[in-house]
Amino acid sequence: MSGLTHRDLLFSAEPFQRELARRLHAGVAHLPIVSPHGHTDPRWYALNEPFPDPAQLLIVPDHYIFRMLFSHGVRLEELGVPARDATPVETDGRAIWRRFAEHYRLFRGTPTRLWFDHVLSDLFGIDEPLSAKTADRHYDTIAERLRTEAYRPRALYERFRIEVIATTEGPLDDLRWHRMIKESGWPGRVVTAYRPDAVVDPDFEDFVRNLDRFGEVSGCDTGSWRGYLDAHRKRRAFFKDHGATSTDHGHPTADTANLADAEAAKLFDRIRRGSADEGERRLFRAQMLTEMAKMSRDDGLVMQIHPGSWRNHSPAMLRKFGRDKGFDIPTRTDYVAALKPLLDCVGLERDLTVILFTLDEDSYARELAPLAGVYPALKLGPAWWFHDSPEGMRRFREMTTETAGFYNTVGFNDDTRAFPSIPARHDVARRVDCAFLARLVSEHRLREDEAHELAQELAYTLAKRAYRL
Repeated sequence: MSGLTHRDLLFSAEPFQRELARRLHAGVAHLPIVSPHGHTDPRWYALNEPFPDPAQLLIVPDHYIFRMLFSHGVRLEELGVPARDATPVETDGRAIWRRFAEHYRLFRGTPTRLWFDHVLSDLFGIDEPLSAKTADRHYDTIAERLRTEAYRPRALYERFRIEVIATTEGPLDDLRWHRMIKESGWPGRVVTAYRPDAVVDPDFEDFVRNLDRFGEVSGCDTGSWRGYLDAHRKRRAFFKDHGATSTDHGHPTADTANLADAEAAKLFDRIRRGSADEGERRLFRAQMLTEMAKMSRDDGLVMQIHPGSWRNHSPAMLRKFGRDKGFDIPTRTDYVAALKPLLDCVGLERDLTVILFTLDEDSYARELAPLAGVYPALKLGPAWWFHDSPEGMRRFREMTTETAGFYNTVGFNDDTRAFPSIPARHDVARRVDCAFLARLVSEHRLREDEAHELAQELAYTLAKRAYRL
């Protein structure tokens, strides 16, 4: 590391642990990146066009950034975030960048600061701290580099040493960008993942119309329960043909159900007519998690469950700016009772992989680690979203390792829309894991040779194996 980031970033101040963490990190720092779950745009890799100005690349799409600024009174319109109504928003990239730089101090101590400094220093060669005084110089340097071939999406993919990256698409997507990537002959590996929320969650915007469209794209009768399930099977197969190895499910809770087929069909009829009450809509989401798990057992797609976010907590912001604008808030999440119907159905399957994530850290030691520590189908996803941070990663290792071990976890995935931050996020994860392993060696709980082997597993092998990549 150089410039704005220290060589001992996130390592212990205790000399033995620090030296060992350095050695462990040296062995994994340059490993390829396996990014098995994220939200980068596949059209970037398909078209390989220059990225837009620095603000459009680094600020406007990043909810970690604009949610913090909004909390201090900076309007999203001032940051260029598009509004759904006719409200004018800032379109001058330099003005947006200046506004961000004026408030950069707000990110002190946050993971966003770590990632952003890493991007400035390692990607753009900027060693001067960002501030209102340096904003224009930084903007000009980044803008100049973005105009060169070396900063186009495919060149950065290769520079970042990405071996494979997964994007996430909905069931109505035609996956044309993925086809274009494959047909281009470029050797980079970009795969998709099946995210069916738009046709599984009755509270999703335009749900009934989505079901109609789902029937059109699948050629199945989505007016019936059996046809609706067949539509999922067909779309999953279509996604597999385009490289998918996983599905993803962003439900409000981890609730699952395992209704008899006739009862599930009656529930679907009420959902399809739009006459279901709140409890029935919740039950339908729960039933569909189990149905998706059964399909994963049959077709081999790894299943990811990302529950526990109160999405779009502010209805006013949802109306004005749409989804994913920083107003998703963690909630308490039950797993032991909630997952039991699914686990009774498929939890003992050795060839099925269900990866659990959480925003409720209280559940790590009490529920998630004991569940993953015994059910063959379950694995634990890494610290996620609000806990994708040095402290969050440490807490995850401390609270899960004793019960679930390392090998019931799946390494690291960055889960990001911010493409330039991917190397920074993986480096932070590798540093935290190396520091944790060094501590175990210093306490004589692990041999140094085991720590070196585990560092490789956590940085690279576990993710590749878990996601069947």
